[in-house]
Amino acid sequence: MPDILISSPAGILTVLAAVASLFFFLEKKTAWKGFNYLPPLIFIYLLPVLLSNTGIIPTKAPVYDFMGANLLPMFLTIMLLEVNILATIRVMGKGIFVMLMGTLGVVIGAPIALLIVKAGLGPEAWKGFAALAGSWIGGTGNMLSMAQAFELDESSMNYGYAVIADNAVYLIWLPIMLGSKSFAAKFNKFTKMDADRVTKMEEAAKELTTDKGQVEMRHFLYLVMLGFGVTALSTWLAGMIDPITTNTGQVIFSTSSYKILIVTFLAIGLSFTKASTIPASHAFSMAIVYLFVARMGAKADLSNISGEVVWFVGGAFIWIFIHGLFLVGAAKLFKVDVHTAAIASAANIGGAASAPIVAAYHKPSLVPVSILMALLGYAIGNPMAYITGLLCQWVM
Repeated sequence: MPDILISSPAGILTVLAAVASLFFFLEKKTAWKGFNYLPPLIFIYLLPVLLSNTGIIPTKAPVYDFMGANLLPMFLTIMLLEVNILATIRVMGKGIFVMLMGTLGVVIGAPIALLIVKAGLGPEAWKGFAALAGSWIGGTGNMLSMAQAFELDESSMNYGYAVIADNAVYLIWLPIMLGSKSFAAKFNKFTKMDADRVTKMEEAAKELTTDKGQVEMRHFLYLVMLGFGVTALSTWLAGMIDPITTNTGQVIFSTSSYKILIVTFLAIGLSFTKASTIPASHAFSMAIVYLFVARMGAKADLSNISGEVVWFVGGAFIWIFIHGLFLVGAAKLFKVDVHTAAIASAANIGGAASAPIVAAYHKPSLVPVSILMALLGYAIGNPMAYITGLLCQWVM
């Protein structure tokens, strides 16, 4: 690895912000249709991978740790400020069950896929599958929690394979979820969706959004205060709760998991107050999301990659196919539309960073719904991913 060209916190943040800005600038300036299937999010992850693995910026730095500990809970807090819980439940309806069936597809698909490809993997590959399950049920926080629960080092090859597989599948799966909008009529006919379901969803979704007025400087100060305030309080409260462990010392529910749930609870509580009327909360939170995604890419270390990654990624594609079968089956069973199914899958596989993107492409009025779906994934991610890990360990 050559000497790092840019290593200061300010320099690293500048590079990450520049990467995120660049692709949104190109999307706006060029109006390239390819961005409909390969959204800026993908490039915002991949370019920092290239930069960090060629020595432009580091793969490890204190600023990454600060961002990981603070940006994720901050953007979740700000995102949830505008969620109307009662109206969201009315909008989601059967979509909740579709998402949970998608989760079941992740749990069942993992040991099946691992059983098929385990001949090409090392004896501890199941730990990588457990970490990936955390990401696909909940999000990055759950992925890290599973790595801790099963004593999988972030710098290990199996963790690296999980990150690569996560993003390799994402490159294929996200465009499918976005492109599924083009097949809405055929899909809805297949599921025998009620003719007025989408209309009812959009009518109910109107309750989730209101005109908040003109954005002023003070509004950003309010959002920063609330974001960091909830993050700090949640960190303190989570630190006071003992992790849940097994008799062998394996972590079932970690401090980071408590932190995410406390953030969710506090932020939803704030959504019932006047904090929900602060303008620009969604745009501000999404800006933080993309900065966080760039940070994730920068941390990916490709130096220890070997041929096993092909087997791991292959297993991940088998796994996502099984998730897809469960998702389509659930959509058929509950007679839901393609928009609901796509958002439900994105809430699982992509989490809080991707679900709003899929929702915005399919039905912008459903963005708040997608956030709540993703947070439901965070809530159930650790226990379900832990079960998945145990199943993978059993088949290994």
